[in-house]
Amino acid sequence: MQLHLLSHAEQVAEHLKQEIALGRWKEEMPGVAQLKTEFGINQVTINVALQLLEQEGVLIAQGPKRRRLIAPRRGLIDPQALRVRILLYDQQSRQLQHQNVLLDELHQAGFSAGFARKSLHDLGMNPHRVARFVRRSTPGAWIVASGSREILEWFSLQSFPSIALFGRFSGLPIAASSPRAGNTLIQVVRKLVAMGHHRIVMLSREERRQPTPALFEQIFLDELKAQGLAAGSYNLPDWEDTPKGFIACVDELFRHTPPSALIFGEPRLMATAQLHLARRGILSPEHVSMVCSNITTGMDWYQPAVTHIRWDHRPVVKRVVNWAKNVAQGKSDKRQILFEAELVEGGTMGPAPKSS
Repeated sequence: MQLHLLSHAEQVAEHLKQEIALGRWKEEMPGVAQLKTEFGINQVTINVALQLLEQEGVLIAQGPKRRRLIAPRRGLIDPQALRVRILLYDQQSRQLQHQNVLLDELHQAGFSAGFARKSLHDLGMNPHRVARFVRRSTPGAWIVASGSREILEWFSLQSFPSIALFGRFSGLPIAASSPRAGNTLIQVVRKLVAMGHHRIVMLSREERRQPTPALFEQIFLDELKAQGLAAGSYNLPDWEDTPKGFIACVDELFRHTPPSALIFGEPRLMATAQLHLARRGILSPEHVSMVCSNITTGMDWYQPAVTHIRWDHRPVVKRVVNWAKNVAQGKSDKRQILFEAELVEGGTMGPAPKSS
């Protein structure tokens, strides 16, 4: 089979065609000067690329010094032509089951999909750095995992399609797929209070605490108040977002008025705290109850079994894949679909210690 290498102009034409297919430009193309400035490509190459698109029937020429019209959509986008990139929360997320299932199902649906080279944490959770990275990447559709409010707001304003997989998307014009864990969290707080717990602390990452608590964290604080308990910085403490900073926060919590129950926003935080506290002779549930918002592969072997909020990853993944299919069909899909979660009671939650 003879290999055909695309010329520079052909590569530019493919790039422009994909942007058109994704709806970046609607009725007419920008002028050559604007495209030259935006993409940093010389005028001759852009003119050749536009002529190639005319020959394909993607663009319609209107004569000298007049912008080319975009031909009416002639069918579906080939999934292989739609590059789907998963922008992970951090590199460790590559090991999570739902991320790998998502990537596999995107491939099975025919999409050219993969994890982005950098994660949100690699980019410092900085919206400006994320924007630069995305703009320099191959154009296509983006799946943003556990994005902060500012980052998801930036994605929601872009011309290319994107979907939030978890994260702080509420109220933003962006598609989303996520478990609905708020009602289950209320159930957790009420069970803990019924067991005599009055000092309940949630440990979450910075982007879920700042500048204001995310929905899950706010539900936690509101339910504490509804139960007649104090709800403030003690219950949702700030900490430096490093392993050392997290351990320092845990040590500080147990220095004077130790909590009787800890709720963790992610499995890694619980595993780290549980190991560190065990070295200090502080065990769960004898001295402190522990509840995790989810568990990962391997934690199902923990003894005692971890009390956690469980959600089925299958409908969450299916929603993202269906969103990609809608995008490939030229449909606008900004629905935010949430799926119910449930409480799985294990051996890490028990009555408050008598000393409490």
